[in-house]
Amino acid sequence: MRGDGDGWVVDPDGSRYWGRNGAAGLLLRAPLPDGSTGILLQHRAVWSHQGGTWGLPGGARDSHESAIDTAIREADEEAGIGDSALRVVAAIVTHQAPSGWTYTTVIAEVDQPVDTVANFESAELRWVREDDISELPLHPGFENAWPMLQERINALDPRS
Repeated sequence: MRGDGDGWVVDPDGSRYWGRNGAAGLLLRAPLPDGSTGILLQHRAVWSHQGGTWGLPGGARDSHESAIDTAIREADEEAGIGDSALRVVAAIVTHQAPSGWTYTTVIAEVDQPVDTVANFESAELRWVREDDISELPLHPGFENAWPMLQERINALDPRS
Protein backbone atom coordinates (compact mmCIF):
# COMPACT_ATOMS: atom_id res chain seq x y z
CA MET A 1 0.00 0.00 0.00
CA ARG A 2 1.44 3.34 -1.03
CA GLY A 3 1.48 6.12 1.50
CA ASP A 4 0.92 9.81 0.92
CA GLY A 5 4.64 10.43 1.47
CA ASP A 6 5.76 8.44 -1.57
CA GLY A 7 7.27 10.70 -4.19
CA TRP A 8 10.34 12.75 -4.97
CA VAL A 9 11.31 16.16 -3.67
CA VAL A 10 13.64 18.03 -6.04
CA ASP A 11 15.87 20.83 -4.81
CA PRO A 12 16.72 23.83 -7.01
CA ASP A 13 20.13 22.28 -7.78
CA GLY A 14 18.43 19.12 -9.10
CA SER A 15 19.18 16.93 -6.07
CA ARG A 16 16.38 14.40 -5.57
CA TYR A 17 15.16 13.05 -2.25
CA TRP A 18 12.58 10.30 -1.70
CA GLY A 19 9.68 11.20 0.55
CA ARG A 20 7.37 14.17 0.11
CA ASN A 21 7.27 14.65 3.89
CA GLY A 22 10.88 13.69 4.49
CA ALA A 23 12.23 10.25 5.28
CA ALA A 24 13.55 8.23 8.20
CA GLY A 25 15.63 5.13 8.79
CA LEU A 26 16.33 2.78 11.68
CA LEU A 27 19.83 2.29 13.04
CA LEU A 28 19.21 -0.89 15.03
CA ARG A 29 22.02 -1.97 17.39
CA ALA A 30 22.55 -5.31 19.13
CA PRO A 31 25.36 -7.03 21.01
CA LEU A 32 27.08 -9.68 18.86
CA PRO A 33 28.40 -13.03 20.15
CA ASP A 34 32.01 -11.80 19.94
CA GLY A 35 31.27 -8.97 22.40
CA SER A 36 31.17 -6.23 19.77
CA THR A 37 28.07 -4.26 18.79
CA GLY A 38 26.40 -4.83 15.45
CA ILE A 39 24.15 -2.66 13.33
CA LEU A 40 21.53 -4.03 10.98
CA LEU A 41 22.41 -2.84 7.48
CA GLN A 42 20.56 -3.19 4.20
CA HIS A 43 22.38 -3.83 0.93
CA ARG A 44 20.13 -1.88 -1.39
CA ALA A 45 18.73 -3.62 -4.47
CA VAL A 46 20.59 -2.55 -7.60
CA TRP A 47 17.45 -1.13 -9.23
CA SER A 48 16.83 1.29 -6.34
CA HIS A 49 18.13 4.85 -5.96
CA GLN A 50 21.80 4.50 -4.93
CA GLY A 51 21.41 0.75 -5.51
CA GLY A 52 24.26 -1.56 -4.58
CA THR A 53 25.21 0.52 -1.54
CA TRP A 54 24.75 -0.30 2.14
CA GLY A 55 22.55 1.76 4.41
CA LEU A 56 19.77 1.65 6.93
CA PRO A 57 16.30 0.26 6.35
CA GLY A 58 14.13 3.32 5.89
CA GLY A 59 11.99 5.34 3.56
CA ALA A 60 9.34 7.96 2.98
CA ARG A 61 7.49 9.52 5.87
CA ASP A 62 3.71 9.74 5.56
CA SER A 63 2.00 12.96 6.65
CA HIS A 64 0.43 11.37 9.74
CA GLU A 65 3.65 9.70 10.99
CA SER A 66 6.42 10.74 13.31
CA ALA A 67 9.98 10.02 12.19
CA ILE A 68 10.15 7.24 14.79
CA ASP A 69 6.95 5.63 13.47
CA THR A 70 8.30 5.86 9.91
CA ALA A 71 11.65 4.30 10.76
CA ILE A 72 10.06 1.36 12.58
CA ARG A 73 7.43 0.79 9.85
CA GLU A 74 10.02 0.92 7.08
CA ALA A 75 12.40 -1.40 8.94
CA ASP A 76 9.56 -3.88 9.34
CA GLU A 77 8.63 -3.61 5.64
CA GLU A 78 12.23 -3.92 4.39
CA ALA A 79 13.77 -6.20 7.02
CA GLY A 80 10.83 -7.99 8.60
CA ILE A 81 11.80 -7.07 12.13
CA GLY A 82 8.17 -7.46 13.21
CA ASP A 83 7.33 -6.69 16.78
CA SER A 84 10.91 -6.89 18.02
CA ALA A 85 11.31 -5.52 21.52
CA LEU A 86 13.36 -2.57 20.38
CA ARG A 87 14.11 0.45 22.53
CA VAL A 88 14.36 3.81 20.79
CA VAL A 89 17.21 5.81 22.32
CA ALA A 90 17.53 8.79 19.95
CA ALA A 91 16.16 10.43 16.82
CA ILE A 92 18.54 12.72 14.94
CA VAL A 93 18.02 14.75 11.79
CA THR A 94 21.08 13.64 9.83
CA HIS A 95 20.36 15.54 6.62
CA GLN A 96 18.43 18.69 5.79
CA ALA A 97 18.17 19.80 2.18
CA PRO A 98 17.70 23.42 1.03
CA SER A 99 14.07 22.57 0.21
CA GLY A 100 13.46 21.70 3.86
CA TRP A 101 13.41 17.94 3.19
CA THR A 102 14.88 16.01 6.12
CA TYR A 103 16.17 12.53 6.85
CA THR A 104 15.92 11.42 10.46
CA THR A 105 17.99 8.53 11.77
CA VAL A 106 16.31 6.73 14.65
CA ILE A 107 18.74 4.85 16.89
CA ALA A 108 17.27 1.83 18.66
CA GLU A 109 18.59 -1.19 20.49
CA VAL A 110 17.61 -4.83 20.94
CA ASP A 111 19.05 -7.35 23.39
CA GLN A 112 20.24 -9.66 20.61
CA PRO A 113 20.28 -9.61 16.80
CA VAL A 114 16.76 -10.19 15.54
CA ASP A 115 15.95 -12.44 12.62
CA THR A 116 15.32 -10.56 9.40
CA VAL A 117 13.45 -11.17 6.17
CA ALA A 118 14.48 -9.08 3.18
CA ASN A 119 11.88 -7.67 0.83
CA PHE A 120 12.39 -6.76 -2.84
CA GLU A 121 14.19 -3.53 -1.90
CA SER A 122 17.08 -5.44 -0.34
CA ALA A 123 19.81 -7.49 -1.97
CA GLU A 124 20.86 -8.56 1.53
CA LEU A 125 20.42 -7.73 5.19
CA ARG A 126 23.37 -8.17 7.55
CA TRP A 127 24.39 -7.49 11.13
CA VAL A 128 27.68 -5.61 10.70
CA ARG A 129 30.14 -4.81 13.49
CA GLU A 130 30.15 -1.05 14.11
CA ASP A 131 33.92 -1.01 13.55
CA ASP A 132 33.51 -2.58 10.09
CA ILE A 133 30.81 -0.32 8.66
CA SER A 134 33.21 2.10 6.96
CA GLU A 135 34.71 -0.78 4.96
CA LEU A 136 31.48 -1.26 2.98
CA PRO A 137 30.36 0.81 -0.04
CA LEU A 138 27.90 2.99 1.86
CA HIS A 139 24.90 4.93 0.64
CA PRO A 140 26.24 8.52 0.31
CA GLY A 141 23.77 9.94 2.83
CA PHE A 142 24.60 7.28 5.40
CA GLU A 143 28.31 7.67 4.73
CA ASN A 144 28.08 11.43 5.39
CA ALA A 145 26.04 10.89 8.56
CA TRP A 146 28.07 7.99 9.97
CA PRO A 147 30.71 10.09 11.84
CA MET A 148 27.97 12.13 13.56
CA LEU A 149 26.05 8.96 14.37
CA GLN A 150 29.17 7.36 15.86
CA GLU A 151 29.62 10.40 18.13
CA ARG A 152 26.00 10.14 19.26
CA ILE A 153 26.33 6.37 19.86
CA ASN A 154 29.48 6.95 21.91
CA ALA A 155 27.67 9.57 23.99
CA LEU A 156 24.78 7.17 24.59
CA ASP A 157 27.03 4.17 25.21
CA PRO A 158 30.31 5.12 26.86
CA ARG A 159 31.45 1.46 26.57
CA SER A 160 32.15 2.06 22.86
